[in-house]
Amino acid sequence: MKRLDEAELHQAIKDVLEGDIGQFERIMQAYQRSIFVYCYHMLGNHSEAEDCGQEVFLKAFRYLKKYDPNLPFVAWLYKIAYHQCIDVIRRRKLARYLPFFYQDDKQNTSVDLEIEAHYFDETVHRALSVLSMEERNLLILRCVEDKSYQEIGLILNRSSPTLRKRYERAAAKFRKAYAKVKGEAAYGTRSGSGVERTFS
Repeated sequence: MKRLDEAELHQAIKDVLEGDIGQFERIMQAYQRSIFVYCYHMLGNHSEAEDCGQEVFLKAFRYLKKYDPNLPFVAWLYKIAYHQCIDVIRRRKLARYLPFFYQDDKQNTSVDLEIEAHYFDETVHRALSVLSMEERNLLILRCVEDKSYQEIGLILNRSSPTLRKRYERAAAKFRKAYAKVKGEAAYGTRSGSGVERTFS
């Protein structure tokens, strides 16, 4: 289903708040695919992403009256999704993340073209473990979700210049860790997937 335009979205929200619960289904159908994809990238598990996405919309419905109409609705949804993913990761105590973080911010490409090549690369997963949750989230939003720094700023409550610097540091940190882990795998110092790939 296509996204609702601003007028349609705000009218649907208004209708839901006034008791027309059926209108929330229109909202959910318009955004559920994007939220599922984001949760899938954060969690690395299809069934967990589905469950997480459902919980995101349950919370969105529950707290809809707290939504500030002056902010983009999608940013509000992503913020809920981010915290929901953190809850899932904390519960399972084992994180697996989508490894699409490139040397240059301009080199971001379609996830669909790369997912089969990189998703199960243990070397990348090990390298990601050195990043904080915020760093991983920033890289996913920027590289995988292709969000602008302005959009990410609304989701994370940070200024664009600050996020740009944090992105550069996080990307550099990831590249350094990836090179180290890949070197260990190449020399057999730790058992790994045996996959030798480069990020280009």
